[in-house]
Amino acid sequence: MSETKPVSAKVVPPNGSGTIPTQIKNLELVLRRRRQIANAAVGLFIQKGFHKTTTREIARMAGVSIGSLYEYIASKEDVLYLVCKSIHEEVEHRVAEAMNRGGKGKETLMEVLREYFLVCHRMSDFILLIYQETRSLPAQWQKKVLENELRITGIFVEVLARLAETGEIPKMDERSLEIAAHNISVLGHMWTFRRWFLARHYSIEEYIQYQTRFILNLVGRSG
Repeated sequence: MSETKPVSAKVVPPNGSGTIPTQIKNLELVLRRRRQIANAAVGLFIQKGFHKTTTREIARMAGVSIGSLYEYIASKEDVLYLVCKSIHEEVEHRVAEAMNRGGKGKETLMEVLREYFLVCHRMSDFILLIYQETRSLPAQWQKKVLENELRITGIFVEVLARLAETGEIPKMDERSLEIAAHNISVLGHMWTFRRWFLARHYSIEEYIQYQTRFILNLVGRSG
């Protein structure tokens, strides 16, 4: 497997402060500081691993004191959750945008698939981080991470349901829609898990073409 390169990419901020406790009353400041902390932590987690990264290193990378860090989070696990949440929100944002700008019928699905596979390509290290480190989260944060995953899958359910209603693809019952949507989610993640092989033999554009054709054939035979 290829080595993980140093990462300097940024992640988008959470939409809200969630239930992580803070003594700071200014919500805007809380969001800004947590964004700063999450952006600093993500590269460290990918390069060193969650357990080998210290809160002092996160504070240093974020440009804040260790005391200030703990005004916005209660533990390193809180930081990991903020990172996971931010990654999910970036994926969800990109896919939702693609759905809104898509054309008619199957063009919408093709646009959504393309954007989803592209964002999985760009954020491969981040997605791998979620799978590797989610088990380090307390139960309440694990539950939230899974809910965020399902919300993204729900976008695929919505697109497929629209196509079924308009007759662009055969009618699908609720369970078939759900399975097809989860298939799409996994195919995006497959680029992350199998990139050690796939990236040597296929460009991301070729991967998108093959998988889009596969999905269209799959849903086209449903019913």
